[in-house]
Amino acid sequence: MSTLTFTGKRIVGGKVEGEALVCSEPICFLGGVDVNTGMITEKGHQLEGKSMKDKILVFPTGKGSTGGSYLIYETASNGMGPLAMLNRKVEVVTAIGCIIAEIPVIDRIEPDPIDVIKDGDYVIVDADQGTITVIQK
Repeated sequence: MSTLTFTGKRIVGGKVEGEALVCSEPICFLGGVDVNTGMITEKGHQLEGKSMKDKILVFPTGKGSTGGSYLIYETASNGMGPLAMLNRKVEVVTAIGCIIAEIPVIDRIEPDPIDVIKDGDYVIVDADQGTITVIQK
């Protein structure tokens, strides 16, 4: 096992830790996520059929309609949301959704977390400080 530490820009503060769920594709929260189960439902998406519930969700950016902000909030309110989100570059829809849902978010992480973090790695997120510690499995 090895431990890596990254830094990035705090978007939404908070401290959480848990297992990583990683993808290299943007995620659409409007129509691409079931708010009642936390499952990714977008057809053909590399995370299709996987749940983001209680995961550190690592993905490049969000995509889609502004309704996605509310759906992030609704997913979290249902207890089915991720613990935190790590993005290459967070866009407004995801940022607003995480602000109202109080989900920690860090972006502009060096090195690129999608290249280094793998599914199942244990991740400690301190978004207040903009730091991520990864314990690789």
